[in-house]
Amino acid sequence: MPELPSKTAPETAGPRPAASPPPTAKTTEQPSERSTGTTTGTTAGKNEAPRVAVASLVGTTIEYYDFAVYGTASALVLGPAFFPSGNATVSSLAAFLTFAAAFLSRPLGVVLFGTIGDRLGRRRALVASLLLMGVATVGVGLLPTYESAGLLAPVLLVTLRLLQGVSMGGEWGGAVLLAAEHAPPGRRALYASIPQAGPSLGFLLSTAVILPTLNIVGRDGFVDWAWRIPFLLSTVLVVIGLWVRTTVSESPVFDTTANRTTQPQPASASASASASASASATASRFPLVTLLKRYPGRVLLGTGAAIGGSAVYYLTIVYSISYGPKELGIPQNTMLTAASVGAAAGIAITLPVARLADRIGRRPVMLTGAVGCVVWAVPMYASLSSRNGLVITGAYTVGLMLLALMFSPVAAFLPELFPARLRYTGASAAFILANTLGGGFAPLVATWLNSNWQSPLVLGFYTGTLCLLSLLCLLALPETRDQEFDI
Repeated sequence: MPELPSKTAPETAGPRPAASPPPTAKTTEQPSERSTGTTTGTTAGKNEAPRVAVASLVGTTIEYYDFAVYGTASALVLGPAFFPSGNATVSSLAAFLTFAAAFLSRPLGVVLFGTIGDRLGRRRALVASLLLMGVATVGVGLLPTYESAGLLAPVLLVTLRLLQGVSMGGEWGGAVLLAAEHAPPGRRALYASIPQAGPSLGFLLSTAVILPTLNIVGRDGFVDWAWRIPFLLSTVLVVIGLWVRTTVSESPVFDTTANRTTQPQPASASASASASASASATASRFPLVTLLKRYPGRVLLGTGAAIGGSAVYYLTIVYSISYGPKELGIPQNTMLTAASVGAAAGIAITLPVARLADRIGRRPVMLTGAVGCVVWAVPMYASLSSRNGLVITGAYTVGLMLLALMFSPVAAFLPELFPARLRYTGASAAFILANTLGGGFAPLVATWLNSNWQSPLVLGFYTGTLCLLSLLCLLALPETRDQEFDI
C-alpha cells in the first residue's frame, strides 16, 4: 500500500526538508497544520475560515438543491413528461437513466475543474462550477416536453443533465478543500465537514419548495406545469451563491504551493530542490496524469471508502421516494417527510461527528459508521413493508445518522490522502467515482432488482454489500488526522 504524502517523500516534491530551509523561507512562508487558518501571505485573517466554510456550504447546498430537485422530479413527473411509455417501469428507468447520465459526466468535471483548481485556484473553479450548474438547472425548467417537441425534448434534457454532472464533478472537491485549507489548527475535519451538510440541506430546501407546490396545485397541476417552479427558483439561489463565493479569499495552501512552483530557485539551492520544483510544476500542469501514475491505489481505496455512503444517500433520498408510492402504495408526503426528518437528523450531528474525528481520528469514526450501515441497511429498507410513516421515519433517521458518521469525516480524510498540488483532483476523483458507482447507478440497479424480486429487502442487501466494501477499504487505508496539509 502506498505511503501517505510526507514532507520528505520525493513524490511530494514541493516542500523542502525542515533541516535545511531555503534562503527564501521568509518570503515564501509555508502554511502548515500549525498555521493554516491564521494570517498567511495574502490570507484575510483569523476570521476568514468561518466565512470560507459558510461560502462553501452555500454553494454546495445550491448545487445539491438542483440535483435533489431533479431527482424528486424524476420520481414524480419527468418519466412520463419526457419518456412517455405504456409501461410505468420503463418510463421510470428512462428518467433515472438521465439521472445516472449526470454521474457519467462527473469524471469530466473532475478533469476540468480539478485542473483549474490545482493550477489556477480553488475559488475560480468553484465559481465556474456553480455558474454552470445554475445555467443547466434553469434550462431544465424551460424545456418543452415530449408532447410538444418530440424527441428533441429528451435529447435536450440529457444534454443539460450532462452539464449538471460536469458541474458536480468540480463542486465537492473545491468546496471541502477551500474550507479545509483555511481551517485553524486541529479543526480541519470540523471545517471541511461544513460543506458536507450541503447535500442534505439541498434536499431539505428542494422538499420545502416541492411539497407546498404539490399541496397548492395538486398532483395533476404539478405534473402539468408546476414541476418547473423549483428549477426556475434556482436562479435566485445561484445569484446569492456567486456573490458569496466571490467575496472570499483563495486558499493559503494553494497560494503557497503556487508561489513555491513559480519562484526562481537561487543559485545556492540544492539540486534536489530544483528537481523538486520541476516535478511540482509538471504535476500542476497535468494533475490527473500525475495522480494516476503516482497514487492509483489511494484513488481506488478512497473511492471504495466513500461508495457505501453514496449508496445509502441516493437510495434513501432519491430512489425510495419513487419506489414507496409506486410499488408499495405509501403516500408521497410520507416518504418525503421520512427522508426529510432523517436528513435533518444527519445534519444535526455532522459537526459533532467531525469534531470527534479531529480528536480521535478519521478512521475510527468512519469505521463505526460503516459497520452501523452494514448492520442497519436491511432493517432500514425493510421498514417500507410496514407502510407506517412513523416506523419508516424512525428507520430512515437512524440510517442517515449512521451515514453522517461515514460522510462527515470523509471531507477531510480524502484530501489528506494527497499532496497539495494534486489535492483538488485526487479528492474529487475518489469522491466522484464513489458517487457515480455507488449513487448514480443505485436507482437503476434498485429498479432492476425490484422488478425481479419485488421486495424492499433487496435494497438493504444491495446497500449493505456496498457499505461492507467501504468498511474493507477503510481498514486498508491509514489514519490521516496528523497529516501536514501544506504539502
